[in-house]
Amino acid sequence: MLKYLIILLMSLALHAQSDYKQEINHLLSFVKNTPCVYIRNGDAHSGEEAVKHIQRKYDYYKDDIASAEDFIRLSATKSTMSGSKYYVQCGNKPKIESSRWLLAELQHYRNTHD
Repeated sequence: MLKYLIILLMSLALHAQSDYKQEINHLLSFVKNTPCVYIRNGDAHSGEEAVKHIQRKYDYYKDDIASAEDFIRLSATKSTMSGSKYYVQCGNKPKIESSRWLLAELQHYRNTHD
């Protein structure tokens, strides 16, 4: 009986890991394809430029990431060098913190994929 319980728990853990990795892949695609401007340390970047930077940070922190929220916090919200927050500006709207922007998209993704 214990053997089956262990197998079930391992299966659930793998499924949860698969879910958050799909969420992270969605967020990377979302950033890459955005028409918005990603602002890091005062410099504006396209989505394609931003996703390259975020991917490098994700690769570095991968072992510390166990959720899409961890990914956002560690890879896409602030500079590890300067501590400055990242921002996103879409059209004429005021810029917002990238963490708020990404968390809103994550919630939208979850609402449409449950």
